Amino acid sequence: MPVSVVFGASGAIGRFLLPRLLEADHDVVAVSREARTSGNAPLRWIAGSLPDGMPPLPAAATLFSLGPLDAFAAWFAARGPRDARVIAIGSRSVDTKKDSADAGEREVAGRLARAEETLARIADEGTRITVLRPTLIYGAGIDRSLSPIVAFARRWRVFPYIADARGLRQPVHAEDLANACIALARTMSSHRIYDLGGGERIAFSDMLRRVRESLPFAALAMPVPIAWASAGARLARISPAFRAAGAGALARMRDDLVADHAAAVADFGWSPRAFHPGPRDWTPPPLP
Repeated sequence: MPVSVVFGASGAIGRFLLPRLLEADHDVVAVSREARTSGNAPLRWIAGSLPDGMPPLPAAATLFSLGPLDAFAAWFAARGPRDARVIAIGSRSVDTKKDSADAGEREVAGRLARAEETLARIADEGTRITVLRPTLIYGAGIDRSLSPIVAFARRWRVFPYIADARGLRQPVHAEDLANACIALARTMSSHRIYDLGGGERIAFSDMLRRVRESLPFAALAMPVPIAWASAGARLARISPAFRAAGAGALARMRDDLVADHAAAVADFGWSPRAFHPGPRDWTPPPLP
């Protein structure tokens, strides 16, 4: 049976990818920061952290990197097996945050760009590497974009949102990304980078409205104008959404942050779902 090593296996995408690999009769080595056990014989969990805290790994046909791209790239450049197929999750932030007003966001974009450059150099030597750049990810209840707002609403029964944020978003479900990883694992393609978005482009405010409508409990809608959100850090006390929204994020709420994924559609049949979340999308799927 083929051996697959999954880094960041306990994250949002990993929770959908692991069952699919097992269904496809892969032996799976799942890497996470915490030691875990599994009753599923073909699945073995190991504790490790990238880039410098990794134990020896078995020879693997495919490496899936689902966590921070910069840490994986640093590890792979130093110790990664060059004969493995590599599928790595990056982020559209490499482009959308490179000119941000927030220095921290610019630094994140720079780290992503350098990681992509590192992997591209290795690919030039013959390693088969594919990097996926998704837009906003949801669907496993542990993302840092929409799930914190849901958690706040669950606790306080209030759902704050930016009422006049008309910038388009293209949320992509973590399960669709797991399916893309499976599809790519079967290909023999050389180095490629694909931008990936969900199946629908939707205004930021409408995206939040649908999130609220998907909740299995009542939550009072509390619209907040962008001008108010920009005016004071006091809103950080109202919602984690505003706590995470620095100057750069607020400035982008009227910008369109979407992806042209035509190449992914043509090359491996990328067919993401439209954004119609349900209650299950805010609860983490169990790990196998």
